[in-house]
Parts: sequence; structure tokens; C-alpha cells
Amino acid sequence: MAGYPVYETYRVGARAAQLAPEGLTRGGNRLVASAMARGNGPRRIQVERNLRRIYGPSYGGAAMARSVRRTFEYYGRYWIESFRLPSLSKREVEARFDYEGFEWIRRAIDDGYGPIIVLPHLGGWEWAAFWVTRIAGLELTAVVEPVEPPELFEWFVSYRESLGMHIVPLGPEAGPKVLEAIRNRHVICLLTDRDITGGGVEVEFFGERTTLPAGPATLGLRTGTPLLPSAIYFRDPYGCHAVIGEPVHYERKGRLRADIAGLTQVLADELEVLIRRAPEQWHLMQPNWPSDFEALGVERGQGPVGL
Repeated sequence: MAGYPVYETYRVGARAAQLAPEGLTRGGNRLVASAMARGNGPRRIQVERNLRRIYGPSYGGAAMARSVRRTFEYYGRYWIESFRLPSLSKREVEARFDYEGFEWIRRAIDDGYGPIIVLPHLGGWEWAAFWVTRIAGLELTAVVEPVEPPELFEWFVSYRESLGMHIVPLGPEAGPKVLEAIRNRHVICLLTDRDITGGGVEVEFFGERTTLPAGPATLGLRTGTPLLPSAIYFRDPYGCHAVIGEPVHYERKGRLRADIAGLTQVLADELEVLIRRAPEQWHLMQPNWPSDFEALGVERGQGPVGL
């Protein structure tokens, strides 16, 4: 709707997701996903590029069309189920969420660390945050990307805090706040498959050079806290399954800068493995490689906004 504030659109969508019957929201999501998959916008182009990175450069035709549609369906499901979470009871969340590897989180906390969960933009990570805070009873801190307009960002912060999270905006003050959270044995969630600022560490990711955030490796090396590559996959037709990986083992080889680069490459390799398990659930819809910016004809910092 022209002139309608974007944050109001999200608020109305969230309310509708909470009030509408689940079957109705799923049906509506399929219709919207089909329309987006048939379009020619930058999100669809980026989704196709990501899928070819996983399935191979010749991937196309009917198989590609199905995968693109499924990706948009999962992306819509991410929003719908995230918005519905505050209205679910603890019993409903427990019934729809299961996991493997949670012992690595418990072990780190028992050892006096706040572990760092290294995540891709995949599946429904807010399910896990809700479960960790409300069911497992742990403190959780997440670093998030500021978005425009400020009213929208403030609304998202308020929403995520209602799920029990502590929110730290990405920026100059993020590092000290995360260090404090580690000392206080919070579970730290860092989305690590996209370098927002372009100032990250160069790695090979799905066979192509790009940059990924240096934060997880820097924090891990400086504090000794475990880095746990993890993903939260949607289960069909309902619910989520969390996979918490074992701590990444990395031996220091030299100067901190070189070790940060080496460890970030290890994390990139781990994220690849997690993403390949469910490529259509990977909703990274922003340009993330130099060739993406060239293909979409945009500068870094432009292109479709992602949350």
C-alpha cells in the first residue's frame, strides 16, 4: 500500500499471523511464494544463484523452478512461524521443537563460557532462541543487523526481546557487549554466512571467494569460548529440528590476524555442510559474493533488504 509505513506493514502481518488459522496462513504463503518465484526480481535472481552454487552451474528448468518456489515458501514460513511464536504455549513449543547436540551448550556453560552458536540464514532460528530461553531457561544474546526505518528496527528488537532474547545491534559497541555476555555465560547467536559491511575475512565459500564476518573467530580466539556451528531446520509439516555441532577445533599457527582468517575459513566450511542438508531452506536473499553485485548491477550495501 503506497505511503503505508513499512513497520506498520510488519506489525499488521504479525498480528494476522497470530490470529489467522494455521491452515489459512499456510495456504496464503504458498500463493505468495508461487507469485514471487515466477517474478524476475532481485530476490529470485539471488535465490537461483545460491541454488546453482549448491546443485551445480547447470541446474535449471523444472527442478530449479520447484526449488525456487520451495525457497520462497520456507522464507514465508520463517516469518509466519516467527510471528506466531509469542502466542504459543511452552507445551506447544516443546511438541514442535527437537534437537541434537544440546550437550555442547550445557558443557560450555558448565565450564564457565557463553558458547557462540554460529548460524546460517536457514530455517527458523527464532524457534531455537525461544526454546533456549523459555524451555531450557538459559540467557541468550543475539547480534542483529540494524534496518531502516528506525521504527521498524525498534519494533523487531521489542518483538525478539518478547521471546526472551537480549539484542545487540551490530556496530562499534557490539564487541564489548558480547564479551560481557560471554562472561555472564549467555548463549551467543551470530549469523555468519553474510558479511554486511564488506570488511570481513576473505574465504572460499561454495567454491567462490567472498568475505564473511570476522567476529566469531575473533571472539573465539580471544576468549577461548567454544564455537558451535549449528542450524535449525524446518520439519515438514510442522516444527523445527536443531543441530548443534561439536566445538570447532583450531590450533593457533601464528599472528592473530592470520589465525582469524584460518578459523573463519573453517567456519565457512562447516556452514557449507549445514546448508547443503537443506538448500531450499537457505533464505539468504541478498548479494553475498562479488559476482552477485555485478550480476544484480548494485553496489555493496544496496540490493534487496534482508532481515
